[in-house]
Amino acid sequence: MALTMTMTMTMTTWLAFLTLSLATTFSPGPAVLLAMSTTLAVGPRRTFFSSAGNGLGIFVVSCVALTSVGVLLRTSESAFTALKICGAAYLIYLGWKQWRPAPSKPAGLTPVNMEHADSRLALFRRGLVVALSNPKGILFFTAVFPQFIPMDHPRLGDFLLLSLTFVASSFLAHLSWVLLAQAFSSGRVSGKAMVYVNRVSGLIFIGLGCAMLTLSARPA
Repeated sequence: MALTMTMTMTMTTWLAFLTLSLATTFSPGPAVLLAMSTTLAVGPRRTFFSSAGNGLGIFVVSCVALTSVGVLLRTSESAFTALKICGAAYLIYLGWKQWRPAPSKPAGLTPVNMEHADSRLALFRRGLVVALSNPKGILFFTAVFPQFIPMDHPRLGDFLLLSLTFVASSFLAHLSWVLLAQAFSSGRVSGKAMVYVNRVSGLIFIGLGCAMLTLSARPA
């Protein structure tokens, strides 16, 4: 299978994919929960790095879906199971981190010294891993791409348009949820309430991880 450089997609086809992308990305899931919990913990500006990592991960997954690796993950139950176990384990790990009480800040420790715990790189990496380890991404792209791209001779322009459209939809969804989380947290959530918020977020992450274990590749 070779990519050709031209683009043949019509506006009607693209709008159909855009509608599907917006419906998918605005639905609450691990990436949306990560964006909201990160906003509540470190603020909306630093959440950008988490969402950027997630966007890169989505693009990588879309590339994988176009290769034989994507076909393998969709048709091989063992390969798909290995991926979903990794994804579930990471979500459960994030839930455990959310549940744990934040360590108290020692006297004399400045915000600069505290940055390593939630550095920009760490936030970026967290979003990236959530996208890469989510088997739903592979299922989505391997199921949807054939509806919009001729898989026997896919065109690079069409592939990039669809992939970047989905990434942009994801950023828009994250922005909307982040603004909602910011409105909730701006000056009105006490430290004690934040403990409960973190624990609820942690339980949701753990629940999503457990639910991920029930996914099936549904071989074609």
